[in-house]
Amino acid sequence: MDDAARGKVSAAALDILKVFPAIPGACALMSAAFAVRIEETLGGPVQVVAGTLSVNGEPVLGDRTPFRPGALSQEDPNWHGHVWVMVGPYIADLSLFRTAYSRWGPAMLARHVDLMFGPNKGLYVDHWGRTRRQGLDYEPSYVLSRDEVNGLMAGAYHKIREHALQA
Repeated sequence: MDDAARGKVSAAALDILKVFPAIPGACALMSAAFAVRIEETLGGPVQVVAGTLSVNGEPVLGDRTPFRPGALSQEDPNWHGHVWVMVGPYIADLSLFRTAYSRWGPAMLARHVDLMFGPNKGLYVDHWGRTRRQGLDYEPSYVLSRDEVNGLMAGAYHKIREHALQA
């Protein structure tokens, strides 16, 4: 990913992080909103991927069970894996740090993120083939369809609007 594209992806991430509430289990909603924003910014296709995130080989988000298509199509998905965005061969994970720094994130993930990256990070971007060097293993199980992403985007919009009305 060149510097210009990386800058656009980072700006899109900041846009989403500014408005999206810090709530548990929001990786699918955040990733859908992020993917839509990246597509608008870069003008090219991106994929939203569901699967398992492992730290040093141990699953921390997800359990490697096969993904059931349609499991994320509701506005409030009840799924226990992880969802991230792929921009070509690059992983762009907007919820990794928010989950790790939160009180509801897995302790193993929190420790790993603290040791590897430190505090106050917002977006993880790396070539998929290099993530294991950081102790992270993104194990894809399913690529979401356009309809599934749109359904999640509707759920993300609802959460953002709900949060704005409470503020």
